[in-house]
Amino acid sequence: MNWTMFPYFASAAGLCWCLGAGFAFGTKGVRRATGFTAAGLCVFAVFIAGLWIALERPPLRTMGETRLWYSFFLPAAGLASYVTWRYKWILSFTAALSLVFVCINVLKPEIHDRTLMPALQSPWFAPHVIVYMLAYAILGAATATAVYLLVRRNRREPDAGMMSMCDNLAYVGMSFMTVGMLFGALWAKEAWGHYWSWDPKETWAAATWTAYLIYIHFRKHRPSRRIAALGILAVSFLLLQICWYGVNYLPAAKGRSVHVY
Repeated sequence: MNWTMFPYFASAAGLCWCLGAGFAFGTKGVRRATGFTAAGLCVFAVFIAGLWIALERPPLRTMGETRLWYSFFLPAAGLASYVTWRYKWILSFTAALSLVFVCINVLKPEIHDRTLMPALQSPWFAPHVIVYMLAYAILGAATATAVYLLVRRNRREPDAGMMSMCDNLAYVGMSFMTVGMLFGALWAKEAWGHYWSWDPKETWAAATWTAYLIYIHFRKHRPSRRIAALGILAVSFLLLQICWYGVNYLPAAKGRSVHVY
């Protein structure tokens, strides 16, 4: 498996996700929506597994490689949300967002057949990045829900059921993010001799984690202020984007951050 095959796998997976999103709006399309979305995930998973074997390492080193996982986990999070809450639009949102990252990878793959540097050969590296990508995807689904509710606010106040969906996605995403941070601390201890050093990447990770914690506490103590809570969730996702790839372009990270490879 090599990168030249990605557009074919991505096209097949994307078609399945689009069909699943379309069937979700039908009155009796639950099984087809679920089936097509799951089929697309299987196609994408086959490519990731094949690339892993071909590279002889987990495809997690470059931004392009992490986008592969994000593109995979987004529809997975959408499917889990759809099966649980039956909101028809969630598959469309997650499929569209996933396809944006797929297109970026087609135009700018950033996939390199390189051996991992010593710091990335830790057994904690793959669990740390994979769990983080899963957390990012789940929180992306929560943000998609928040944006949807904010756009609709002129028509009506966000209902309690959809706010509960935002809350549950945020709880699950926050849980995975916390586990990912713990894996990262263990990785840092093995690679650099310390669990935490306030590296620019680590600083933004802490800021992102704190922002989602604020959302959770705000929802607990101010449950009636739904619009403000959705705003906090949207801002938290912006911080997440800076933590993921934006920090690489900050002056403080260039030449100083151990997380810029």
